[in-house]
Amino acid sequence: MLSLKLRPLSIMNKKRQIPIQSPPSTPPTPQTLTSKSKRPKTLLKSPKWVPLNLTQSELSLPLTFPTGQTFRWRQTGPLQYTGVVGSHLVSLQHLQNGDVSYCLHQSKTSQSNAESALLDFLNMGISLAGIWEVFSASDSRFAELATHLGGARVLRQDPLECLIQFLCSSNNNIGRITKMVDFVSSLGTHLGSVAGFEFHEFPSLDRLAMVSEQELREAGFGYRAKYLTGTVKALQSKPGGGEEWLLSLRKLELEEVIDALTTLPGVGPKVAACIALFSLDQHDAIPVDTHVWKIATRYLIPELAGARLTPKLCGRVAEAFVSKYGKYAGWAQTLLFVAELPSQKALLPPHFSNAKESKSAKGKGRGVQTVADASNSE
Repeated sequence: MLSLKLRPLSIMNKKRQIPIQSPPSTPPTPQTLTSKSKRPKTLLKSPKWVPLNLTQSELSLPLTFPTGQTFRWRQTGPLQYTGVVGSHLVSLQHLQNGDVSYCLHQSKTSQSNAESALLDFLNMGISLAGIWEVFSASDSRFAELATHLGGARVLRQDPLECLIQFLCSSNNNIGRITKMVDFVSSLGTHLGSVAGFEFHEFPSLDRLAMVSEQELREAGFGYRAKYLTGTVKALQSKPGGGEEWLLSLRKLELEEVIDALTTLPGVGPKVAACIALFSLDQHDAIPVDTHVWKIATRYLIPELAGARLTPKLCGRVAEAFVSKYGKYAGWAQTLLFVAELPSQKALLPPHFSNAKESKSAKGKGRGVQTVADASNSE
């Protein structure tokens, strides 16, 4: 197993699909829901951009945000992405030299607090360059991929927000996941609009508890509605509160985290691994789908090529990644996964893809939808 010495950063189904109703611009107001409070002030027309002192090698926005870790950020410019971190509405963009700057559109606190929250969300306590240097030393293919796909970072999301998003992702595609997440988000406080997109603070657990299963079904959630309401109810019963309980999982070992998360309705091992990696500091969590399975059997455990993926073999895949890449194996898997997305394959030299792989990708027609496969709970 690799031993990492990180350098600190200088900064701190085939069933009939039911159409999903478009989320309202303000939260819905059926009998069990209450309308939200007044909206905040109009956003500044000429936003102020502030340097984050981050190079593109530490954070590539196109390789981080539209790759399925979160479904609440929108591309609002050629190299600009906008989303909500806590109560802060922010945009990120690459400057001409590749460095990253941010714009704070709306916040309930100071700019310094907003920037601290943003850096925490971006997981900037971990040096991507430091991790990748170690990976590259032992894996020549990873080293070459890293030169083309630098900056593919793992986010550190709010656990409740991450959990609800991946409950929506079960056996689903990117378009439907996004609409479901938009509907849930619309229950929170409206923060403003950027480039025609509406942005909301993610609703609290108490706010989510006000939504009934029937209302979610009518909004197009299907069988996922019972999982969402069941999980909210289970979290409310946790001593100290569900949000605190989720945060407490950051202090546990991966196996304990997976065991705890899978007690929640609709959360299987794959969804649990996504939540663990993207919000709970479990850097060795490996969300395994058929595409990660193909990566593993092609490069890590070729002796299992052609076998059918089973829960037991999912464990073998995770073990293979950890054995190869160590305690930050989830970060390595993230880059290898991103490299398999059709949108990113186009950026790679031809020798990274063979005819068989290209045919398979074309036949599936999945694009970034592959991430949804990684989060199936069944």
